[in-house]
Amino acid sequence: METYSYKQQIHAPAQKVWDILWNNDTYRQWTAAFAPGSTMESDWKEGGRTRFLDGKGNGMVSTIRRIQAPEELVFEHLGSIENGVEDTTSEAVKEWAGFLERYYLREEGGGTTLEVLVDVDPKYKEMMDNGFTKGLETVKALAEQ
Repeated sequence: METYSYKQQIHAPAQKVWDILWNNDTYRQWTAAFAPGSTMESDWKEGGRTRFLDGKGNGMVSTIRRIQAPEELVFEHLGSIENGVEDTTSEAVKEWAGFLERYYLREEGGGTTLEVLVDVDPKYKEMMDNGFTKGLETVKALAEQ
């Protein structure tokens, strides 16, 4: 497991950036860099359930480990979703269950620094680099409109 960091300077308040990250419509826009049609379903509670889906019924099931809007959101990934069915117990899932995906927003000097730290198997580094680089550019463009 490796932890990768992605940062974006955005000329907008942290609350606006937060809203763009997690609003259903704008979430679909910035996460299209990973998979077109991406959605997220969450109860927005620490210890609750969050599902990240690719538009085809596949994705990940996670929990929110920490939420402090609009400064911090930490997801802990628990398992995969294949054709709408959750898997949190297979050996394949156990290899990466517990990995974290962390979002930090720091408002300073009239803008916001958005930093994402994500734990990933190195074989997915190129996908993460591409997705977060393009995705955070989209967040920036939407927030600065």
